[in-house]
Amino acid sequence: MSKRRFLLYAGSIVIACLIHLPLAPAAPALGPLPTQVSDQEFWKMVSEFSEADGSFRSDNLLSNESRLQDVIPDLLKTAKTGGVYLGVGPEQNFTYMAALKPAMAFIVDIRRGNLDLQLLYKALFELSTERAEFVSRLFARERPEGLGAQSTVQDIFAAYARAPRSDALYAKTLKTIQNHLMTKHGFMLSKDDLDGIEYVYQAFATFGPEIQYSSTGRGGFGGGYGRPFEPISYADLMTATDTDGHPRGYLAAEENFAFLKRLETNNLIVPVVGDFAGPKAIRSVGRYLKEKGATVSAFYLSNVEMYLKRSGNWDSFCANVATLPLDGTSTFIRALRGGRFGPGGSLASELGLMEAETSGCK
Repeated sequence: MSKRRFLLYAGSIVIACLIHLPLAPAAPALGPLPTQVSDQEFWKMVSEFSEADGSFRSDNLLSNESRLQDVIPDLLKTAKTGGVYLGVGPEQNFTYMAALKPAMAFIVDIRRGNLDLQLLYKALFELSTERAEFVSRLFARERPEGLGAQSTVQDIFAAYARAPRSDALYAKTLKTIQNHLMTKHGFMLSKDDLDGIEYVYQAFATFGPEIQYSSTGRGGFGGGYGRPFEPISYADLMTATDTDGHPRGYLAAEENFAFLKRLETNNLIVPVVGDFAGPKAIRSVGRYLKEKGATVSAFYLSNVEMYLKRSGNWDSFCANVATLPLDGTSTFIRALRGGRFGPGGSLASELGLMEAETSGCK
């Protein structure tokens, strides 16, 4: 056999052997952030990133931070738009997201009840075409005549303030929400989740746009049905402005609502159950974002740090945050006691640079 024929023969053997060799697993693809997440991947993140259900003294169905918008002008000078937003708690996250326009968001909260609340919002955003319809569904009030895309947020909430609860709309919307989440999306909601969603929706329907932080009696500061402690209603929060008088609430403009609706429809706002100082939730988000080559633009903390420091868990929280992909513009948004109702009332906000504050954490 000639040398040339031998080499061709040997080469064909090698090729034949390679064809039958098992392929090595491919390395996970890095970046970019998805523009849409499948229902299966969304629920996988919700389930696998989450920790065990925890407890808090409040239902926390809505914010009690009357001045949460004040910080937004400075936030937009500091944090980057189009990144990743992290937050805790209920609807104030939507207002910060409407300002920062993130590509993706994660809401991490110690209570599974907040996950149920976020799933309620997810369904209502997806089911509603505009703000007036969304508010109708959220509070189970029939839509007043004359409201449209050009209506101001003041017009919308003034109209719904006069609208009575509709039990028929409540029952219809609750069933639609459940079907939307379980049938359309295929989310494996437990009975506890379904009960949690119903509890939240019942509260919004009962109190309407005047619902306050302590309306259900689980506001953490006393009070009860009809005896709220915090003097800030949902309508107050939505019609508030920043210090320059500019309305920045998530329902202040149709484009704010449309942006959030798009995020929710594409499964890009992911609720996660987790303790800020816990072993799993924040670190899981961090690993996912690093795999995608993404950076955290802002992390809204409310006043959770106060509880972490009191419980001696600050170092664990700091170490968790240090695992997130940050840069010199990544910004903490904090709530501080004070505000227009005095030092014992509502909460104001301040900013802090995440990278600088966690540089010594390990």
